[in-house]
Amino acid sequence: MTGRLLAISDLHIGYPENRAFVAGLQPEDPADWLIVAGDVGEMFTDIGWALATLADRFERVIWAPGNHELWTPAADPVQLRGVRRYEGLLAVCRKFGVVTPEDPFPVWPGEDGPVAVVPLFLLYDYSWRPDGAATAEEALRVARAAGVVCTDEFRLHPDPYPTRTAWCHARVAAAEERLLALDMPAVLVSHWPLRREPTRALRYQEFAPWCGTSLTEDWHRRYDVVAAVYGHLHIPRTTWADGVRFEEVSVGYPREWSRRGPAPRGPRVIL
Repeated sequence: MTGRLLAISDLHIGYPENRAFVAGLQPEDPADWLIVAGDVGEMFTDIGWALATLADRFERVIWAPGNHELWTPAADPVQLRGVRRYEGLLAVCRKFGVVTPEDPFPVWPGEDGPVAVVPLFLLYDYSWRPDGAATAEEALRVARAAGVVCTDEFRLHPDPYPTRTAWCHARVAAAEERLLALDMPAVLVSHWPLRREPTRALRYQEFAPWCGTSLTEDWHRRYDVVAAVYGHLHIPRTTWADGVRFEEVSVGYPREWSRRGPAPRGPRVIL
């Protein structure tokens, strides 16, 4: 196999510049696989367009949802909420052959393989808190006082779970069960970083409660992980922890990527 395992996230195609970037995104090799690690967009039909477009071009597309896909914007004709919205997106993915966190893990057969590509949907539980905040409630008070409150609080509904924390814990438990059954190395793919450390680079530490969960801090040691792919922070970079490579592959908003060049960077090579 001559292709590559590529990854990208935070396409945010609600911005015309980002939509044009996705419209022009092409594989260099017809055997290339593409990981899309969440935050494709907010509007249901836009998300479907982007995933269908990419699935038509790449040998395989693997998607893990971000928080923006799970929003229910008032202007969206599709008013599904919570688990029902996620299930609606799963149906769209299956229509176009996109691999989701609910499907069998595809096995990358290239020179670095065999390696399972593991898309995860994990959410967050407010356990990553700014200094001095001992509880989730205190962390939210600190964030509100600083004027840093994630839009998820208004648009990401956990129905039928009572809270986003409860939904997160259910997702983590389900993922752990599947990971324990893996019998080969893996690339873990999550929109939210698995470790707290990458959030230390955030300009506003008050945003950290919406960025992940302490329940996944040791997954790169507990499981046979070749690399971990994530997005969400809009700080694209490569870091290492305990010999494991962590790749943030986010595109971000035009005001962010335009600081680095006239166009967004293309997908990152993972394997």
